[in-house]
Amino acid sequence: MADDTLAENIANQLRRNILRGQLPPGTSIKERDNAAEMGVSRTPMREAIRILAKEGLIHLRPSRSPIVAPLDFKEISDQAEVLIALEKLSAELACKYATEEDLKHIGEIVDFMEEKFYETDPLDMFEIDMSFHTAIAKASHNDALAETHQSFLQRLWHARYLAASQRRNRQRVVTEHTHILNAMRAHDVEAARNAIDQHLWHLAEDIRALIKDQQDAESSAMETTGEHS
Repeated sequence: MADDTLAENIANQLRRNILRGQLPPGTSIKERDNAAEMGVSRTPMREAIRILAKEGLIHLRPSRSPIVAPLDFKEISDQAEVLIALEKLSAELACKYATEEDLKHIGEIVDFMEEKFYETDPLDMFEIDMSFHTAIAKASHNDALAETHQSFLQRLWHARYLAASQRRNRQRVVTEHTHILNAMRAHDVEAARNAIDQHLWHLAEDIRALIKDQQDAESSAMETTGEHS
């Protein structure tokens, strides 16, 4: 149990480093070096890398060190389509089965975002935002749906954080989350699905623009390096 907790803590630290851009795509994650740097043994480090590989943040390579996964638009776009469908189904079922306690918890998340949006670290606020969506999936009271939703949420974690960073706007975020919450409180399935659609319809295109900007920056850097080599 202790090793499992340590591995999760290591994975969380590496995840945050990846999201903050401290470990950009293509960076080699050397098991021995990273374990030594963090003052841990290689066993929990190896498990932490496996956790992040399952989330799609790290690519495992045979006989070579794993690397931070590059962003692939087709793969992300496919996953985003599935995630949006899962989000709509979660909200639909939450309209039917969410308890008052479920709705109170979701409401508290929205209240926190409204009150603390700009004074909270952007990555911390992003994680709180994702907890809103996780809470809706749990409020569906469908374990299979909640588990599947969590899996796709994790796979899109990196791309969604980068996209959210580009569209960081308190009023938009609070308004759209409030519309989703109010629809569930009213048990209005159609309104809930529409609110989810309004909130996420631009996700794939935001990510496409982000990846294009990164590719353009990389190409420009390579050209500059070539000019000076």
